[in-house]
This record gives sequence, structure tokens and C-alpha cells, in this order.
Amino acid sequence: MVSIIILALVALFIGLRLYSVLGERTGHEQKLTLKPADAEGSPALRPASAAPGQAQPAEPLDTAYLPTAGPGVRALLAADPSFDVARFLEGAQGAYRMVLEAFWRGDIDEVRFFLDPDIAAAFDGAIAERKAAGQLLDNRLIAIEQAVIADANLMSRVATVTVRFEADIAAVTRDSDGNVIAGSLSDAVQTRDRWTFRRDLSSSDPNWILIETDDE
Repeated sequence: MVSIIILALVALFIGLRLYSVLGERTGHEQKLTLKPADAEGSPALRPASAAPGQAQPAEPLDTAYLPTAGPGVRALLAADPSFDVARFLEGAQGAYRMVLEAFWRGDIDEVRFFLDPDIAAAFDGAIAERKAAGQLLDNRLIAIEQAVIADANLMSRVATVTVRFEADIAAVTRDSDGNVIAGSLSDAVQTRDRWTFRRDLSSSDPNWILIETDDE
């Protein structure tokens, strides 16, 4: 199995099993940072914080997280009142798009700084395998239909937040000459993924790190 349907399509069509890239629980959990897009529209990967003197955000709407995540979200808000669920989810969606697009292009250097080393190494291995096979991914993230917090935990000031994404992705695999091997850009596939981020709240580093990805 694989954690992202796009990788599942690659495995289905060209026999590559990339479970180790996105479906594996690393057990090497660390941190990442998420913030909404800046004025120029480029996604920023930082956790949102209230400005000095600004009122702290109200508790998030239930639609921002699953009921089972409620206790963890409330514990996180109590430990870090500057944590803003809505802005975190906005930043998480930006991270989701950036990581997928970097992987599809075959170069994750621009997002490596907020990937857990084990996750980054697995991505690198899958990219190398794909290049050795002379294959290219021409995938498009059409839309993120939903992003909600599915789980949240706080242990000794270390927070982990799992976001469930529902997205539409069009996937095409090409050979080295650009010929289509499988897939179609005109047919989007609905994907459901869970990405887990971690941050040490006692650290001055505001970044959250992607530590785990799974499919549903």
C-alpha cells in the first residue's frame, strides 16, 4: 500500500511500490511551521501567532477538527494560546501542495528544511528510483476539498497534529520522451491522506516538521 493515491497510481500503472515514501510510520517524530500565504501569494510554512496585544483567537469551530481531536486541540490551545487552528490549517494546505509538487517535479530541496530526515530520505529514494526507470510524473493538484485536524496530542510540551486532507488530483506518468504511460490530466482522482506535523512548544523555532504521512 501507499499513503497517497498518486503514489498508488504510479504503483498500479508502472509497478513501483513507494510505500516507504509516504505510507510508513517513521517513529522518528520531530517538528514544522505553518502560516497562511504572504502578500505575494506564496505559501509560508509557519504556525500562526497572534500579534502582540491582539486578542487571542477564540476556540475553533467544530468543523476545523474531528470530535476525537477536541481534547488534544484544547490542550494545545491551553499550552500555546497563540496557536490559531484556522491559520494552521491554511498553512498545512500550503505545505501539502508544496511537498506534493516538489516530489512530482523530482526535487524536494525547497521543502527539505521542514521534512523529517527519514521522510526526506524516503522521498529521495523514490525520486531516484523513478529517474532510473526513465519516468516522469505530470501530476496536478486540482483542489483541496477539505482539511481538518483528525488528531492532536501534547506530551511534555511536544505537540503533534494530524491533518486529514481530501483533495482532487489528476495524475499522468510519462516516459523520458514525454509520452504518456498512464493516467489522464482530464480525470481527477479523489485522495484522502493524513499528514502529521510536530513541534516542540518550548523551542524558539516556530517551525513544524512533517513527520508522517498515511492514506485512508
